Amino acid sequence: MDQSKTPVLDALAAYHETGQTPFTPPGHKQGRGADPRVRAVLGDAVFRSDVLATSGLDDRTSSHGVIEEAQALMAEAVGADHAFFSTCGSSLSVKSAMLSVAGPHEELLVGRDAHKSVVSGLILSGIRPVWVDPQWDAERHLAHPPSAEAFEAAFAAHPDARGALVTTPTPYGTCSDLAAIAEVCHARGKPLVVDEAWGAHLPFHPDLPTWAMDAGADVCVTSVHKMGSGLEQSSVFHLQGDLVKPEVLKSREDLLGTTSPSVLVYAALDGWRRQMVEQGKALYGDALELARQLRDQIARIDGVRVHGREDFCGPGKAADTDPLQIIIDISAWNVTGYRAADWLRRHHRVNLHLADHRRISAQLTHADDECSARVLLTALTDLAAYVGELRTGQPVEVPAPARLRLEQTALPRDAFFGPTEQVPWQKAAGRIAAEMLTPYPPGIPAALPGERLTDDVLRYLRSGVEAGMVVPDAADTEVNSVRVSIESGRAGAGA
Repeated sequence: MDQSKTPVLDALAAYHETGQTPFTPPGHKQGRGADPRVRAVLGDAVFRSDVLATSGLDDRTSSHGVIEEAQALMAEAVGADHAFFSTCGSSLSVKSAMLSVAGPHEELLVGRDAHKSVVSGLILSGIRPVWVDPQWDAERHLAHPPSAEAFEAAFAAHPDARGALVTTPTPYGTCSDLAAIAEVCHARGKPLVVDEAWGAHLPFHPDLPTWAMDAGADVCVTSVHKMGSGLEQSSVFHLQGDLVKPEVLKSREDLLGTTSPSVLVYAALDGWRRQMVEQGKALYGDALELARQLRDQIARIDGVRVHGREDFCGPGKAADTDPLQIIIDISAWNVTGYRAADWLRRHHRVNLHLADHRRISAQLTHADDECSARVLLTALTDLAAYVGELRTGQPVEVPAPARLRLEQTALPRDAFFGPTEQVPWQKAAGRIAAEMLTPYPPGIPAALPGERLTDDVLRYLRSGVEAGMVVPDAADTEVNSVRVSIESGRAGAGA
């Protein structure tokens, strides 16, 4: 195929050139009806190109195949058999992938470090998760993706599981040995789904970690808005092999997806693919060199450690790491990452990727340059001079990994939709969670529906909130109370 083509962008240009008049949504009619105060902020071009996908960009029957051609070009660009665009983010894409592999009450092996969107998929589908434990770095209080051996053991204990799902890279940039996990799955004729939301850039430079399709995964979900040039909510999920049928995957996406996809998102995806095919290796070569230099410079700041392969990779840890995720341990300062991130935003207008109880991180992409790197380095250098003011004496009580792990006593769907009540957090130990309790970012639930809560996890969440952690999906975001299932024989007011 001609990778210089951009079917969506070309069709959008033709729409403008032919002077078409819409009597269809969107109701702003290319901005003519938009409030001028809104247009002053968003710009006229946004509204002008916000047109209907069918009976607009394409005809009523999509006979020109604009989106289909753009998806085929994307698949060829990254070496997949099929590619599907999503304008609802990878949160939708990963649900579509899960539903194409397993159905209600069927088992699916899932790494317990999965994003909350995976848990949402379990709630919606009624799939029974078989949790596969991540590899835990007890020294640094950090989870890396599960090993191939852990998936092997899980399949041995649950031979009827329909497939496996693993998240890699993690938001911290650490990667699993996908080729080994794919081999474990395929030896049993089972598909491997990879939530590679943080890895859309991986196919385009040889010095980046191996991307899922090259490692043998069957379905791979990528968030192009995270590490690529896509607009927010832009996602692509890829398919290869014959363990998952393309028509099944497409039908699951149709079930969950919007009937009003954003042409703006489609157009940005189309243009990003062309940019990566033509310039991706050079752009990411520059980004990797910038990251190397910036890592060296940050490491010279007193009291910080910039994590790299020597910390994150090796036996019992990750198989690889993405150097564009700059993970900075500030535990020697006795300052939480939450406080540091808030200070950087307030004093330097620098927004970090994530913050936890002892780390902050900055995400670099091909869009960064010496100017943005200088802003980050200046802000971090200044931060070091003020750490004494940021100490709170409120440590986050992070349990050992065995005590972080909760017992799954009910299907996530059953616990979420069953009778519930709100109880004080001090009385929630021993009760079954009926909601997700997710420190965000990175968005990995500490507790999820159907898991039995413990004092250790509740104290971790409460101490985290007091230190600055955000738990946005809880009914009570301060975690002063928790939504739990009303079990048979327990009295309580339903909610």
